[in-house]
Amino acid sequence: MRRMNPSCTIKFMSINGTRVKSQDLVVRTEGLTKRYGNVAAVADLNLCVRRGEVYGFLGPNGAGKTTTLRMLVGLVRPTHGRADVQGGPAGSPESLARIGVMVETPAFYPFLSGRDNLQVLARQAGVARKRIAEVLEIVGMAGRGADRFAAYSLGMKQRLGVAAALLKDPELLILDEPTNGLDPIGMADMRTLIRSFGNDGKTVLLSSHQLGEVQQLCDRVGVIFKGIMKTEGTVAELRGSVSLVVRATPTTRAEACLVELLGRQKVTVREDEIHIEVAPQEGAAISRILIGAGIDLYEMRRDERSLEDVFLSMSAAADDGEDRVA
Repeated sequence: MRRMNPSCTIKFMSINGTRVKSQDLVVRTEGLTKRYGNVAAVADLNLCVRRGEVYGFLGPNGAGKTTTLRMLVGLVRPTHGRADVQGGPAGSPESLARIGVMVETPAFYPFLSGRDNLQVLARQAGVARKRIAEVLEIVGMAGRGADRFAAYSLGMKQRLGVAAALLKDPELLILDEPTNGLDPIGMADMRTLIRSFGNDGKTVLLSSHQLGEVQQLCDRVGVIFKGIMKTEGTVAELRGSVSLVVRATPTTRAEACLVELLGRQKVTVREDEIHIEVAPQEGAAISRILIGAGIDLYEMRRDERSLEDVFLSMSAAADDGEDRVA
């Protein structure tokens, strides 16, 4: 029997504690599958993207991210399943009219300038010429629009690809590895730009294998391995609860004090560190109690898994053939 994501099949879904109407989902797939012979590039994918959010589609190279995005814009026909994008079937004229797309490395006429390439696209899409200057300014290319595309660096080509995706002032942006080839400053600028789209009410579906980028940018994340969606949720949900690490002497007395205060189940000792499952804001009160008990407290810090920790744990589980999140 095909696995279904309950949040994708009911009239209302809950995201971060908020009930969301199905019509507020701008991307919705059910059982989306693409096979090449005996190889499943994407298998039974159920994906929901909410209007106005920045959604991170995370996975290693070869996980099926680009294949999924190509199905969402009609460049690849799925073997099984369905996808609705912006209220229409994936790849349909009504869907494409409301989205901007940059999938894989942007392709332009090498002998034309960046501005002239955008002019070609604007004419085909029925977009006013004044929009070209606007999008070049948005992506930081206003001063290089007259240069030939062949002379652009990889990062500049990426920027022009984003500019092309913005021409129609779309409600949904689908961006495949948008920071690829950018230097650290360019990456920071692109992250700020993408975040601004979400703040302005646009929806962004962003594929990436850069964990720090996803952690900084995205409201929700879907993680795909070997064509299979492993988990979906907010970055905070994926990272799990935050706890505190305490280093104090004598360690045994500090441990005994914390066990008496919090209970055995919330206190774990690893070498000379004591891990306690409490909210970080309780740290001040706990430090006062330890010091009042004559214990020397010399470190207290937050302890939370990074998205990288989660990703590596899931990768190990996927390699072992497990479907659960560690």
